[in-house]
Amino acid sequence: MENPEPDVVPTRLAGLPSWLITQTAVRAGRLVSDGLATVDARGYHFRLLATLDEFGPASQAALGRRSGIHVSDVVAALNELAEREFVVRAPDPSDRRRNVVTITAAGRRQLRRLEKRLAEVQDDLLAPLTPDERADLTRLLARVLAHHTRPSV
Repeated sequence: MENPEPDVVPTRLAGLPSWLITQTAVRAGRLVSDGLATVDARGYHFRLLATLDEFGPASQAALGRRSGIHVSDVVAALNELAEREFVVRAPDPSDRRRNVVTITAAGRRQLRRLEKRLAEVQDDLLAPLTPDERADLTRLLARVLAHHTRPSV
């Protein structure tokens, strides 16, 4: 799918929040991917390391649920992280059929590097906004997302 040129987008389309969010998300995704590639990483690496750092050791299935990554993609990304010694896998003592994944000290250092790079990407993405506008946008997007991801009763 080609990205439309901004000056030729129909007004009816350009005024839709859903269209604006989608177009911004495409560009944000590209900035994140390109930014992380400069430090030989991918978005999945950040998501998994951040999840392990915040919640502690977990099974691959739990990591997938907490990070929002499909389990088959979790395995591939963990293989890359384990190869670089950013995580270790060990058999779960309570269920030897599954592994428990733990972040290493090297993984925590990598996470800090990725956080720094992602902060630079956020600055690039949100360059036209003031700090207050950035905070407002983040708050509003979080509210919209929370509304659409809350469990149904």
